[in-house]
Amino acid sequence: MKKKNNYLGLLVAIILVVILSNPSILPLPATFITSVKETMSNSMPFVVFDNNILAKLIVLLLMLSVMYVITSILKIIINKLASTNKRGLTVSQLLLSILRYLTVIVGAVWALAILGVNVSAILASLGIAGLILGFGAQSLIEDVITGIFIIFEGQYDIGDIIVLDDFRGKVVRIGVRTTTIQDDGGNLKIVNNSDIRNLQNRSVNHSLAITTCEVHYNTDLSFVDKVLKENLPKLKDKHPDLYLSVPEFMGVEGLNASGVELKFKVLVEEANVFAAKRELNRDIFEIFTANNIEIPFPQVVVTRAN
Repeated sequence: MKKKNNYLGLLVAIILVVILSNPSILPLPATFITSVKETMSNSMPFVVFDNNILAKLIVLLLMLSVMYVITSILKIIINKLASTNKRGLTVSQLLLSILRYLTVIVGAVWALAILGVNVSAILASLGIAGLILGFGAQSLIEDVITGIFIIFEGQYDIGDIIVLDDFRGKVVRIGVRTTTIQDDGGNLKIVNNSDIRNLQNRSVNHSLAITTCEVHYNTDLSFVDKVLKENLPKLKDKHPDLYLSVPEFMGVEGLNASGVELKFKVLVEEANVFAAKRELNRDIFEIFTANNIEIPFPQVVVTRAN
């Protein structure tokens, strides 16, 4: 539905451009049409001499329609050229972000010129350096440059899972100024590109889901080894969409107060690391239960006084 609305808006904008660029087809007085034409011709070099406010508004509407058509067509082209892999999506998001900024800046300057504001005189009086400092463009430039380096150096792409300042989440958007990260709870962290430092990209390589489980001290570890060798290979076929390898028994991790701690690992995608750990815990519990391997738990001893 949203896509249909976008195409409908583009069609309406094209119709407006055709009508407004040919004011003679409108049922308007000849003098007014002449005024519109003069305003259109004078506004092209960003200088307006005509004082007819309504004519200026007509030309302003034409300008907005033209810019909407151009940006909509460019968005369609960028989305069509973007591939389905992470790299293509990342570059397309960057181009769309740049397009939005350019549209706003060019549109604002052009609109002021059509309404009769001498933009060139304003820029000359303020000076380029004063304009940059006045709008705080120094941080903007730093964010943009950093964002370009992040993308073209391939530090991370859209869809990658990264850890930034103890915040773990998936990169959902990369713009010329900011990067948006979403965690498993749906919370968003929006960070300026220039503030992104010392991040971890967890999607470059596969990850390990690691878990531990205790068995009672009187358990025969040789029997545990035999049971695990028989049952662990079956788990990969049981969860083909979750486990990338056969779960592995790594050995004794520790000798705890209540039992012997055993350690397990399995290769997974970073996005599935927590789900795989939960599933591996369940699998190990079911294997031990089926083979009468006791998993200890804290017990409270109560002594009754005589």
